[in-house]
Amino acid sequence: MFSFLYSEQKKMRQNAVNWLEIADRVYHYRRDQLNQTQLQKLQSAAGEVKLRLKEKADASRLKMSVESLEGVLRDTGGRIYPVSSIIENVEFFLVAAIVILGLRAYFVQPFKIPTNSMWPSYYGMTAEVFQPGEEPGLARKVARVATLGASNYTVTAPADGEVYIGAFGNVQYAIPAYSEAAGRSMIVFPANVKEYSFMVGGQIARVSVPAEFDFNKLIKDAFFKNQPGKLDSVLADAARRAQPLEQSTMIVQQGPRKFEARVYWIPIGKKVSKGQSILSFDILTGDLLFVDRFTYNFFPPKVGSGFVFRTEHIHSPQMLTAGGEQIQQYYIKRLVGQPGDTLEVRKPAPLAADGGVVDLGAKDGQLFRNGRPIDGAAAFEKNSRKEGLYTGYMADGLLSFGQTVSVPANSYFAMGDNSPNSADSRFWGFVPDKEVVGRPLFIYYPLTSRWGPAR
Repeated sequence: MFSFLYSEQKKMRQNAVNWLEIADRVYHYRRDQLNQTQLQKLQSAAGEVKLRLKEKADASRLKMSVESLEGVLRDTGGRIYPVSSIIENVEFFLVAAIVILGLRAYFVQPFKIPTNSMWPSYYGMTAEVFQPGEEPGLARKVARVATLGASNYTVTAPADGEVYIGAFGNVQYAIPAYSEAAGRSMIVFPANVKEYSFMVGGQIARVSVPAEFDFNKLIKDAFFKNQPGKLDSVLADAARRAQPLEQSTMIVQQGPRKFEARVYWIPIGKKVSKGQSILSFDILTGDLLFVDRFTYNFFPPKVGSGFVFRTEHIHSPQMLTAGGEQIQQYYIKRLVGQPGDTLEVRKPAPLAADGGVVDLGAKDGQLFRNGRPIDGAAAFEKNSRKEGLYTGYMADGLLSFGQTVSVPANSYFAMGDNSPNSADSRFWGFVPDKEVVGRPLFIYYPLTSRWGPAR
């Protein structure tokens, strides 16, 4: 690295040592392929260089011996010397791949947050909707791709008229209808996508988004932001007001299952002209972080720690795909219970801290561990107080009001910080300790205020 500081004599001696290493490789790897004359020339030339090094000969004499050895190596080296640039590059990339795979397997692994179950501690994919005329230009798109990992989507009206969205369900509940398909992530990598449909003037416009992306939230924010309630109830209200609804059938692919489903076309309260944007939005990448795979080999995770684990040995109906196959992914949650712990979600006191009356019909409450409010992480305290973007813990599944859970041996209980929108141990049970991969270490992308050590 600092060879430019060496004297000419020292540089030549180092050069001679390198040539001797190549000669040694040729001798040991090719001596059964060389004739006796070639072997004698190789040994003699290498011996000459060794002698000059031992004598501490000056740079000019050492250079003459090295050049003589190089000439012999050209005749005897075969594939070892001279090395072609192709072989050098192959060796370099092979060694680099081995190093990277070793680091990934035993020390640090990159991981992408796909969903918002840990929001706002970690962000999954989120969307930014653009109003007409606010769509980013080329330069802004490039900047957003570089800093935020943004992917732009625009659904264009195929005709004039009112916009309808295809939905499963009718006046009781309704969710946007979709079909799964094979797609691409970052243009290159295979990934599953969900395809949603709009209708204008009897013609269909489709958009495909990553399968993990919460398209329902996008539709609610884009078209029904000021209406209370979840999207299924909002769409059901719109369906009731618009009776009778147009209907059609759609071939739906969900996992390995392929079937015919009835789709209702529900108006979303927007009229467009042909060529106008129905919906324009960016999907911003989820947090990309490095996972420390090393520490948990020696120290078990503690309550309050974020931890990454595999799902293939969590056996539950909630861990099956639509086609009935076991989900085999990496999940990230917060550890809330170790072996022997007892957990429960209790109803809040009738009076809030500010003196207001608490809605006792609500499902959010206080998370308790071993009879005391849980502690060990800032996210616990923020959820307890519903501070900022933290929404509190929901009493659901195994932790419904009035129920307690005891964590068995060799297991952990995991919950998302975004409790209302997290599929976690409340629904699919315990995480086997052998499935724990590591702890979140550092958010390296996107380049936002979250960049830095993981929380």
